[in-house]
Formats: sequence, structure tokens, C-alpha cells
Amino acid sequence: MAKSEETSSSSSSSHRPWESYHTVYTNAKAGMDGVDKEKVQRVVYEMSKGSKYFENEERKEAYMRQKIENMRAQRAKLKATDLSYYQRVADKRISELEATRDLSRMWLHVDMDAFYAAVETLSNPSLKGMPMAVGRMSMISTANYEARKFGVRAAMPGFIACKLCPELIFVPTDFKKYTYYSDLTRKVFQEYDPNFMAASLDEAYLDITNVCKEKDITVGEVTEELRQNVYKATGLTCSAGVAPNRLLAKVCSDINKPNGQFLLANNRAAVMTFISSLPIRKIGGIGKVTEHILKDVFEIKTCDDLLQKSSFLCALFSPSSADFFISVGLGLGGTDAPQGRSRKSMSNERTFSATKDETLFHQKLVELAEMLSADMEKEGLHGRTLTLKLKTESFEVRTRALTLQSYICSSKDILKHASKLLKAELPVSLRLIGLRMSHFNQDKDGTLSDPTQRTLLNYIKPGDGNVKLVDEEHSDMKDDSESHCYSYTDPSHEHLKESNNNNEQVLEHNKLEDYECKYQIKENNPVENLMNFSEFDAHGTEIYSIKGRNQDQLTVIDFSDNRNRPSLSYHKDVLIWLEDYKCSICGVELPSSFFEERQEHSDFHLAEKLQVEEESRPSYKNFPLKNRMRQKEAAISQSKGKKKQKHSPSSGKHIPIDAFFTKTCHNL
Repeated sequence: MAKSEETSSSSSSSHRPWESYHTVYTNAKAGMDGVDKEKVQRVVYEMSKGSKYFENEERKEAYMRQKIENMRAQRAKLKATDLSYYQRVADKRISELEATRDLSRMWLHVDMDAFYAAVETLSNPSLKGMPMAVGRMSMISTANYEARKFGVRAAMPGFIACKLCPELIFVPTDFKKYTYYSDLTRKVFQEYDPNFMAASLDEAYLDITNVCKEKDITVGEVTEELRQNVYKATGLTCSAGVAPNRLLAKVCSDINKPNGQFLLANNRAAVMTFISSLPIRKIGGIGKVTEHILKDVFEIKTCDDLLQKSSFLCALFSPSSADFFISVGLGLGGTDAPQGRSRKSMSNERTFSATKDETLFHQKLVELAEMLSADMEKEGLHGRTLTLKLKTESFEVRTRALTLQSYICSSKDILKHASKLLKAELPVSLRLIGLRMSHFNQDKDGTLSDPTQRTLLNYIKPGDGNVKLVDEEHSDMKDDSESHCYSYTDPSHEHLKESNNNNEQVLEHNKLEDYECKYQIKENNPVENLMNFSEFDAHGTEIYSIKGRNQDQLTVIDFSDNRNRPSLSYHKDVLIWLEDYKCSICGVELPSSFFEERQEHSDFHLAEKLQVEEESRPSYKNFPLKNRMRQKEAAISQSKGKKKQKHSPSSGKHIPIDAFFTKTCHNL
């Protein structure tokens, strides 16, 4: 029976190939309920066949089918005892997640109706009632509800949209205009929740729990009032959804679009009834691929099915993915206050017809840098990691990133570094460019830190045998042409030598038992290679070094225990550039031509490693090596009666950055 069904299905797909051609364009969207999906699918297939997009979709289809087959094979291997075990695991997680349910807050999700198209209609009333799309023949940003009746929607190529709706009117995008109206809506949102969370230009999440109590009105009345105030301020309509958490609120805002609202009662019974029959594709975070895997492998179509098949989910998905699916089945979502959340990244991107025009690329970068800078300034943010996203003519997506030594925010700085990233990729034919800034100047509690805060590099002054730490602005060094090299020798040496041109100073240094330490700083050397590691000195001691051209560039510190290597060695997790692009530690991508940025990136990881190691130590006075040194010093002082034992400064909970290396040297 199964074979005959497969044969029938195969025969059907051969005569109707578009049925097996899954695209995002056929998924339901507000205003598309009555659309002939089969017609749309057929048109998309016929218009796309043979194109770069079609080839890319075929590659993704093949990947998805392979993934489904692999999951099916894994499911077939599960025995009854396995399923029994994973059912217990799932039941435990369901109980634990259920205990986190919070029904004390009411969240409102506001979504502007066909925002870009509505703004254009407001600017040009003659477009009212006409099928219209914002964008170009290459790509549509938004379609109004009149166009959606024909199957036209956002992210669809314009030439396909014209086939579906020959009378479609195109209007070019104007993001300055959209940003202006977005700011007007946000002023209204702020009256109801000063800490509202903007998800994009046209949507936001608001916690309206407090405003309902203050005004002593119902949730429905607050929602209606907010929507009316948005219309008064902008002349635009919006839809809203209210629920006990953000995940459900977003689903609710889509139910009565356009210009409507839906309220989900604030109790568990109402939530479970609502979520049980909800299609999984309605949930943010479940995309096309995940939807097909859940359907084709586990026969999961609704959110309630996620709970019924929870044992399979725990068996074949990662714990975090399984938790997400179970949370969806329980109707759980984010309820934490915005103050407790820190912004992780900020981004924007632009799509255009495939081209090799470098002038156009630069124009897009200028536009993106200005928008990104403006968004960051609004929230008072400065970032260190800039990522460039590129989509090639063949729909290959590339990301190139760099982590800077200092925080930036200005469009000039963003454009400068973005241009360098793009230049390394040229020549290339592109259809999309995007910029993302991350690694913001925020502490763990979300508060802003000083964007001018200095790094370790600002405090290292070569040429001092004691490795003094100074502020570079007040440094009296005038000659930066010298080349310095400091080295703490291996355990067989009893002296520390400093080489500075032709001058040598010999400093007394206690012999270090069972420890070896190599510390090198090199400046003004041509940057030939990022790293020269696994070098050995005459005594067989391994040296790790990095060459740099700046006198403030720190290289590598290696504190290694011969008996138990490598508990304190940074370059045991050695930084290398995989495929000559990707950092082996964090995955950040930097072209090989970015010598200075790569050096700064290496220094950044070094500083992180050192800080973690220092914080992980119980205290300096308990360092085993130091205790041994104290015993030796005591023995020497008793026998010779000449030297007094040195007492290290008491260790506090926090170590000032400008004393970090000095303290480390004292400990050794």
C-alpha cells in the first residue's frame, strides 16, 4: 500500500512538478487567505525555472530532502526502550517548563498594516484601491492588500508578481520616509510603555500591564486607544494582539489584520485551547525547512502535536531545540522585562538586481552605514564587531566580520571598515548587501559602559624591564623605531635578560621550578605572517609569537606548567585562521590582507583569556608557585641573613587593569 502511494505521488509530481517545488511565496500571509495557492506555485515554478534562484532553491530542496531522510533513518533506529527513556526526559522537561509559566503580565504586539505600501498611499492618494507593490522588478519589499489577493507578497521577485497581477503598480522604496513615520508611531508607543521593544520599523512589543492599572481600564480598551492614537499621529492603521507573552502576542496580531485586534485571555486554559490547534508555521522561529521536517518525519502539523511527539523531539533534536518545541506546545514565550535584556546586535540590508557595479555597492554601503549609525545613536550604543553580509548572483550568502580595538558608532567609521571588508571580495556580482554591528558597549546587566574605555594595549610600554603599564597619551616615548624583545627564560635560567638595541641589563630573578614562561613583544617588524608558533629555543623551550608593526601591540603570553600542561596557556587554544578567513576561537571572519585588524583581534582574545584566568584563581596569595618561592626566599634569608622576604600586596576581589601585568610578574 505504501509503495503504491509513493508511486502515485511520484507519478503526480512528474506531471505536476510545481507541487514538489516548495517556496516561501506560497505560505499564508495576512490578506492571502483566498489565494489560489496551486496557481501561485505553478507560476513561481514556471517563471523561476532555469534561473539562478531556481538552481539555489533546488540545492536547498536537495539539502532539505537529505536532512529529512537522515532524520527518518534516525527515528527508525529508536527502540521501545529508547522511546520510553526519552518520554521520561520529555515529561520532566514539560514539568520544568510549565513551572516557569508567567501569567502576571499582558503583552501587546503592534504591527503596522502593509507599512511601506500604506506610507506610499498616504503620500499619493491616487494609489488607494489599486494593486501596488513597493520595490522593483528584482524584488518586492511590501505589497498592499489589493495586490495580495493575487498572491503577490513581500520578498517576491517583481517579474513573478507581474505575471500573477499584470496591473500591478510599482513604487520605489524610500526608507527616509518610512523611518520618519516609524518614529511617529514609536512616540505613541512610548506613552504606553517607555521601555517598549521595537522589532522593526513597523512592529513593536509593549508591556501594557502597568498602564492598564494606572488608567483603570481593560486591556481591550488600552489596545483600541493605542491604535486610534497611532492613526491620529500618522494617518496609518495598525493591527494588534494581546497575550500573556510575546510569542503568543505576535500570533494574535496577525489574526484580525488589517486594522483589527485580538485578545487572548490571561489564563492557562485559554492559552492551551488557543495553541492546541494552531499550525506550527504560525510560530516565529519555525521556518520552511523546520516545518517540512516536523511534518514529513514526525507528522507534526499543530502545536499540540509537538507535545504528543515530545519523546521523538528529545531523542533527535538538541536539548535547546527540543525545549523550544515543547515551550511552543505549552504556549510559553518571553515575558522578561525589557530592562533585563541587552541588545545583542543591530542590522539592516538592501536587495537590488544582480550587478557588478562597484559604484552602486559603495552607494548602498553609505546608505546602510548612515542608517545603522542612526539606529545605534538612538539607543546610545557603540559596537566593536562589524559584519558585512553579501548575497551573490548565484544566491550564495557570504559574511565577513572584523572585531575592532575600539568602539565605534559614526557612519564614517562604519563605512571605512565596511568598505575594506567589501574591497577584499571584489570583483563580485551581488544582489544584496547588509551590515550588522554587535559586541556593544554594554555590561552584563545591560547598562552602558564607556565607549572610550581603553584596552590592555593602551597600557603596555615596551622598553621597561619591569613591564610598566602606562597610558599611551602620557607616554614620553619619542623614538618608535626601536625593536624590543622581552623574554622570561625557561626553568634552567636564573636571570631575566632584556635586549634593547645594543644595551643589555641583567636583572636578578629567582629560578622558577617546573614552570616556563615566554613573553615577547615585537614592534616595527614587517607583518609577514600573523603567527609563527611552535618555534623552539636552544634549550628546547617552545615559543609562541606574533609579529606586529605597532609598538603597542601585545603578542602572546604563555604560562605553562610542565607537569600539567596546558592549564594556563592561551595558545594551547591557539588562534589560527581557518581557510585563511575564519578565527578558530570565535568564528569571526577576516581576510588575510587585514593585517592590523587580525593583530587586534588576536590581542582581544588574549585579553579575554588572561582576564578569565585571573578571575578563576581563588587569590594571588594561594598561588602554589608563589608559596614555593616564599619558602625559598625564607630559606635564603635565614641562611644569608641579608635579604628580606618580600610581601606581595593583599589581593582584592577586583584587580585594576593597570596593575594586571605587574601583579602577575610579582606572583611569579
